[in-house]
Amino acid sequence: MLTLLDELNPEQRLAVETIEGPLLILAGAGTGKTRAITYRMASLIASGVPAEAILAVTFTNKAAEEMRNRVSNLLLSAGILPAQPWLSTFHSLCARLLRREAAAAGLPRDFAIYDDDDQLAAVKLAMNKLQIEDDSLAPRIVLSRISYAKNHGQTAEQLRAEAFDQNGRRTADIFAAYEKLLHDSKALDFDDLLLRSARLLRESTPTRLKWQARFQYIHVDEYQDTNRVQYELMRLLAGPQQNVCVVGDEDQSIYRWRGADVSILLSFSKDFPAARIIRLERNYRSTQNILNAARAVVANNPERMEKSLNAEKGEGANLRYFEARDAQAEAEFVAGELEHILNDDPDQTCAVEYRTNFQSRAFEEVFRRRGLRYKLVGGFSFYNRAEVKDALAYVRLAMHPEDDISLLRVLNLPPRGIGKTTVDALRETARVDGTSLWAAIEKFISGASAGRAVTPLRTFREIVGKLQTALAEKEPPEFLRTVLEESGYMDMLKDRNSAEDVARMENLEELTRAVAESMEAGETFTDFLDAAALVSDADQFEDKPGATLITLHSTKGLEFDHVFLTGMEEGICPHSRSITEDKGIEEERRLMYVGMTRARQSLTMTRAVYRRIFGNEQQLRASLPSRFLAEIPSELVDTVRGSMAEIGETRRYEPDPEYSYSAEEFTRRVRGGQKSAAASAPRRPATQSSFGRPAAKRGADANPMLGRKVRHPSYGVGTIVGVEGEDEDRRVSVSFPGRGTKKFIERYAQLEQA
Repeated sequence: MLTLLDELNPEQRLAVETIEGPLLILAGAGTGKTRAITYRMASLIASGVPAEAILAVTFTNKAAEEMRNRVSNLLLSAGILPAQPWLSTFHSLCARLLRREAAAAGLPRDFAIYDDDDQLAAVKLAMNKLQIEDDSLAPRIVLSRISYAKNHGQTAEQLRAEAFDQNGRRTADIFAAYEKLLHDSKALDFDDLLLRSARLLRESTPTRLKWQARFQYIHVDEYQDTNRVQYELMRLLAGPQQNVCVVGDEDQSIYRWRGADVSILLSFSKDFPAARIIRLERNYRSTQNILNAARAVVANNPERMEKSLNAEKGEGANLRYFEARDAQAEAEFVAGELEHILNDDPDQTCAVEYRTNFQSRAFEEVFRRRGLRYKLVGGFSFYNRAEVKDALAYVRLAMHPEDDISLLRVLNLPPRGIGKTTVDALRETARVDGTSLWAAIEKFISGASAGRAVTPLRTFREIVGKLQTALAEKEPPEFLRTVLEESGYMDMLKDRNSAEDVARMENLEELTRAVAESMEAGETFTDFLDAAALVSDADQFEDKPGATLITLHSTKGLEFDHVFLTGMEEGICPHSRSITEDKGIEEERRLMYVGMTRARQSLTMTRAVYRRIFGNEQQLRASLPSRFLAEIPSELVDTVRGSMAEIGETRRYEPDPEYSYSAEEFTRRVRGGQKSAAASAPRRPATQSSFGRPAAKRGADANPMLGRKVRHPSYGVGTIVGVEGEDEDRRVSVSFPGRGTKKFIERYAQLEQA
């Protein structure tokens, strides 16, 4: 075994050989934490500690299996018969403990364990027994509230006492019915596994002493991701010897929304005054410049344990930065860079990282057009996401009500009281009559025997009718917004307001932007729908991928040769939901740190200056660069040629720019590389129009430009209806028939007199 320990660096070896008492291995990104913890367990077994006396807890079955295999291989290579420590997730540990201590826990030994689907079914059954069919109480949201209450020590009675509205009281009633259903079914849910185990160890001294004697050495991986219940379990199992080894990195705590509490790691020395802290600071993954940049960002978090990462690979190249005109230009730049990398070496691993799922759409479309292979991790392909398919089903239904597949998808979505019995009756009527389901609905509504089912069916028919009218009268982006509003789909997501539902709303907003871009490119709405249908199957792009599209949360534990960290804008990274809260910003900063430290060879950061605004897709909103960019020392970053600004530069962009220029002309004008003829010409008197001759006054206070006909290269002929400011800062509002009113900065507008 000593030969094996020679393979460790001095800090790793010290961690392995520090056996007695509490130990915190503070392991920075890429420093070999899994190596340290597996060598430690193998070393303990080699020194004579029974394998069954060693416990290691981590957060995924995959991680536990990887550790198990590593320990076995280490023992084999040292000529020692493999033996297995107790390696598992927290939930698996608790399930095994409760099985063995069922009597002491007041449980039948053969109790059932309800998984996510079982728990959801139990909530639905509880609601059914209580005859609660309120659409505002979605079963999954109720389940989330029950889980939150249980993990914060709240009973159904306490939840009801604290409720301030009817939905709160109903949730408490469902909670009570759900708990009774579990009890009657002799079942525990995932939360119960942790909570009942902690209660048993806390309240039963014989049981606690028995298990403390069983586990002489306890290891907890990813300690920064523990919650309060898991922490209590560890303390209860540790016993007076306190032979607890925890491994973690406070800078990589990114799951606060799941209940993870980084303060548990930060207070380890306080909780265990005899604790020893060993820092692993030799990084084997990234270059020094990448590490220095990542550290400069995360160092702005006030509560952390200082450590320095030293790259074994050397200094490496500078990071790169590219500020694109818009999301399309950002995706085109990334695609071009990926093509160069993969043409030189197809075996290189590349990742395109982004904060929110909706960002993947622009990259997917550009990659497909350019034939660039990719796979999507941490989500579905944009057009294959449920909320996108739901919205497009409504669109198809407005076009063709006889589309049975689209109708069935959204008939009761959002829930509107159309149950299975009604749907089965519609199917049977359509089968017997040889008609569509839409015709069957019409027949039900006009019939006298439909009973209670008529009202929700009539409501659905009215919604589709409104959508058909909107389809005929409105431009596609505006029509799609009408779909989301009239169907009630967006209101459903807003009412639920979970993190997942916020992401779904962002995806639907991105869908409207995609429609607007398609129209601007000269495509018809039908062209767009055809393209969306044809790109929904991404299987051909997942074979031997050249690039990985991945959310920042999903990158944890992964690494790539080349990383593109995209969407570096305020409101995206950091996310808008976190900006107003210090703890939220700190977690966003840690998320940034995780994304940066995935890179082995190169790290490129990008952002788009303009993104379309949901609600007015013809308007473009200028963003501010992410505050995290300004936290990176400029000497560590090279700005890519063609970027609109240097890193950390907060350039003032107009909120609604004229968008008809070519990319080159737009960049030249915004960056001021050359002065346009209008800008370099002498300033005109305020009474002279921009379009060649003075305009006739329409009144004592009227601007002479008002009422003038002008021509725009994209929107055609329009009438000036508003003028603000003077000289170079002057803005004009132009009304275009069928296109609405557009506001331009005059000197950029390319307006000509009609």
